[in-house]
Amino acid sequence: MASSIATSLFRRSLRVHISSSSLLRQRRSLFTPSFIAASSSATTQQDLKPAPSRLFPRFASSKVSGDENLKRVLDSEIQCLQQSDNNDQEVEVPEHFPFDIVDTPGDQALILKREFSGENIQVTVLMNFDEQNDMEENDEDDEDDDKNENSMEPTLSLVVAIDKGEGPLLEFCCNLNADKLEIESMTLKKRDNLDDQSAYQGPEFLDLDENLQKSLHKYLEVRGIKSSQFDFLHEYMLNKDEREYLVWLKNMKEFIA
Repeated sequence: MASSIATSLFRRSLRVHISSSSLLRQRRSLFTPSFIAASSSATTQQDLKPAPSRLFPRFASSKVSGDENLKRVLDSEIQCLQQSDNNDQEVEVPEHFPFDIVDTPGDQALILKREFSGENIQVTVLMNFDEQNDMEENDEDDEDDDKNENSMEPTLSLVVAIDKGEGPLLEFCCNLNADKLEIESMTLKKRDNLDDQSAYQGPEFLDLDENLQKSLHKYLEVRGIKSSQFDFLHEYMLNKDEREYLVWLKNMKEFIA
């Protein structure tokens, strides 16, 4: 009986020793070089990876800095315009100017209106810079060569619409510069379909008989469309462009702010 009990106790102590040894080996395996390297690598990657929450303030700061810089530039440009000599100066309308001026803030075009012998005449004026290139070669002296160099000549684009109250409308597209009024095209438009592109438009203006061209120029001149108006209209359009630009800058600043 005593021998049986002793044998049982010996086997139990043996199992405890084996279990302890196995657990010890498992604990030692946690500290092998491969496990330590893996743990170190994982820790390094976690440390190197930036926390997302730390990026947002940096992006926000960059946006604010960019907006503030843009507002400073806008303020500087606005101040320069307001301090210019042309600021708030109105262009004097010449005496006997035949048209009523319709200058709508925010529009780049200027509208001129008048009634003439039962006709309603409307002229749409736009600023334009017509680049003139003279590609012809010649053997003239240096002074003539200088005159033939490429230049930017300021011109105004005019669209003249003549309405007699019924029937078609007559429309001229013109260029006005300091020297002359040039008619680019002439079109009769149907009142009920002003955008009709299929109707016959007639020949090119320069292909018309020379006497007919002169008569059409006289037709416009009688109605108040003449080259002598260039200086006033050009100055007015430059002034209008500066006023519109100043308003545009202020609107941009308000939007950015």
